[in-house]
Amino acid sequence: MAAENLQDCLRLQLLQLSDSTPFKALALELVERFLDILAAQDQVKLMRKLAVSEAKLAEIIALVRSLDPQPGRSIEQSESEYIVPDLFVFKVGGEWRVELNPDIAPKLRVNPFYSGMIKRADNSKDNVNMKEHLQEAKWFIKSLHSRNDTLLRVGRSIIAKQIEFLEHGAIAMKPMVLRDIAEELELHESTISRVTTQKYMHLPNGVIEFKYFFSSHVSTSAGGECSATAIRAFIEELVSTENPAKPLSDSKIADLLKEKGINVARRTIAKYREAISIPSSSQRKRLL
Repeated sequence: MAAENLQDCLRLQLLQLSDSTPFKALALELVERFLDILAAQDQVKLMRKLAVSEAKLAEIIALVRSLDPQPGRSIEQSESEYIVPDLFVFKVGGEWRVELNPDIAPKLRVNPFYSGMIKRADNSKDNVNMKEHLQEAKWFIKSLHSRNDTLLRVGRSIIAKQIEFLEHGAIAMKPMVLRDIAEELELHESTISRVTTQKYMHLPNGVIEFKYFFSSHVSTSAGGECSATAIRAFIEELVSTENPAKPLSDSKIADLLKEKGINVARRTIAKYREAISIPSSSQRKRLL
């Protein structure tokens, strides 16, 4: 059986419950008539519309929350997709090391038997053609080695600049742009962009895309810089520990960051918050 929308989905699930289920009728009324008020977290209005006490409303909402807004997921069949990291980052003897993943850098070589035959053969048209193919094969292998060498150099440069991130997490991420790596390795910025696109590192805390390490920055009161990644981590940390009944507004979060010496405008907080899929304070406010 299919549902037309979220409201219909919840209604159908409630209808399947036993009539003896506590607060079933009121939960149905809430879903059918006042779902928008529930989404707005307007507890007082819900109590008035349903003519119930605060305690009863809590029970009704608990019943609605026990429903599955996406029941199709339990029968959905999908194959898991795995990311194969290009580099492995690990700590040995207190020192961070970066190595290529051997699975993405297979050892290729030209068969010496055939290359020897080509070198000893005459200058016939067929053999000249084979010599050209041999040269192309050598260039191809050389290009792969060059690509892997550049990838490893870029990875090591990134990790050398982000040791604090490895030790303390996203809050310690330093501001860094492509140009910083390009200048250090004496490569063009476009080369760094190409090398870091859809490339991944395997770290002790998971697989992370190269691009994650690059972010803009804001100034601190001490005259330093704080990366956008670190600011997003601060926002996540503050929201995770807030009082659900009185969630932090963007202005309050900006004030708390200012106390840490990080000067961020309220609208910037809103932008970062939305980027990490954190709802506004009014949407985060819980009725229970």
